[in-house]
Amino acid sequence: LNDKEFMAKIQKLQQDPNSLAQMLSDPKVMEVLGLALGGDSGMDEDEPPKAADKPSTSNGSSNAETKKEAKKEEPQAAKEEEDLSQLTPAERKKKEDQKAAVECKQRGNDLYKSKKFDEALAAYDEAIALDPTSMTFVNNKAAVYFTAKKYDECVEACLEAVKVGKANMAPFEDRAKAYTRCAKAYQKKGDLANAIKMCKEAQLENYDKATERMMKNMELEKKKADAAAYLDDDKADEAKQQGNEHFRNKQWGDAVKQYEEAAKRAPNNAPIRNNLAAALCKVMDFNGAKRNIEKAIELDPKYVKAWARKGDIEVLMKENHKALESYKAGLAIDSTNTTCKEGLRKVTAMINYGAANMTEEEKQERARHGMADPEIQSILQDPVIQQILRDFNENPQAANQAMSDPSVRAKIEKLIASGVVQTA
Repeated sequence: LNDKEFMAKIQKLQQDPNSLAQMLSDPKVMEVLGLALGGDSGMDEDEPPKAADKPSTSNGSSNAETKKEAKKEEPQAAKEEEDLSQLTPAERKKKEDQKAAVECKQRGNDLYKSKKFDEALAAYDEAIALDPTSMTFVNNKAAVYFTAKKYDECVEACLEAVKVGKANMAPFEDRAKAYTRCAKAYQKKGDLANAIKMCKEAQLENYDKATERMMKNMELEKKKADAAAYLDDDKADEAKQQGNEHFRNKQWGDAVKQYEEAAKRAPNNAPIRNNLAAALCKVMDFNGAKRNIEKAIELDPKYVKAWARKGDIEVLMKENHKALESYKAGLAIDSTNTTCKEGLRKVTAMINYGAANMTEEEKQERARHGMADPEIQSILQDPVIQQILRDFNENPQAANQAMSDPSVRAKIEKLIASGVVQTA
C-alpha cells in the first residue's frame, strides 16, 4: 500500500474499470484482484494441521490408548476440592458443615444397615445439627423408627421432615416419600383414616401409581373394618323393634330406616331382611324388596316366611311364573304353610283365568314383561322346547307325550305363567 505507483493504478481502476486490460500484465494488480474475488491466499489448504507431540511408547500404543489416558485425567480434575477462598467466613463454615453432615449421614446409613439403630439415630442427629435445612436426614430417622417398629416416633419424624422440606424448597418427590412413609406408619398403628389422609397429601405433592394403589387398598380395608366395628346384635334388635312399631303405625318411611339400621348392625339376620323387604314394598321399592328377600333366603334357605314374601313380591312385579315357583318352594319346606298355600292358589287363578279378562294390549304387555326375564329367554332358546311349541299346532299328540316329562312340563308351565305362551 506504500507503493505510490501501485496505488495510482488502483485509483485509475476505480475511476475507469475499462483500463483493466492494460494492467493485466502487472502481478501485483492480479494478486489483489484474486484476493478480492476469493482466490488462493497463498496457503496450501490441503496441508493437515500439525499434531501435538506425542510421547513415544515401547509397545507402540495407538491413539485410542492416548485418549483413554486423557479421560482418566478428567475425573481427577473433577475431584479437586471446591475453592472456598472466595467465600466469607460464614459461607465457608456453612459449606464445611454441609459436607460434614453428609459424612454423618453416610455413617448413619452404614449403622442402619448393620441394624445398630440407636447409633444410626445419633449419627443422623449429628447431621441435622450440622445442616438443619435438609429434610433427608430427618427422613432417614423416620426410616429407622419404622424399621424398629416405633411408629409414633416415625410419624413425628415424617411430619417434621415435610415441614423442613417445605421451608427449604425440597423436591416434591422427597416430600411425597415422607408422607407415604407416614401413611404406612399410621397403617401399622391401625389408624386407617390418617393413613389415607397421608396418602392423599403425598399424591398432592407428587402423584405416584404405587401410592394410589396403596390408598385404594387402605380405603377398602377401612370400609370392612368400619362395617365390622358397627356390628352389634343388641342394637340391631333394638332398631328392629322400633321398625316394627313404625310398621304397625303405617309409618312406612320410618320403618324402612329402622330396618336398614338393623340390617347394618346384623347383616346376616334373615328375619330383619324379611321385615325390610315388607317395608320396602309399602314404599313401592319392589326391586329393593326383592334384593333383601333373596338375601334372607340365601342366609336361611329353609326360611318359609321368606319364600312366601318372595312370591308376594313377584306377584306385585307381575312375575307370576316366578311367584309360582317361590310358593311351591315354601310348601316343599312346610306343606301346611297357609301363606304359601293361599299365594299359590291366587297366582294359579291369575294364570289360568286372568288372561281371559285381559285386553289384547294387556296380554302383549304381559308377554313383553315375561320376555325380559333371562330365564324365559333361555327356555325359548332350547331346541326341544321350540319343537314342542310347534307340535302343539302341528302334532298335538307328540306335544302331549312330551309333556309327560316333568322337566319339560315345568318349562312349558313357566312360559304359560309368564304370558309368553297363551292358551285358548
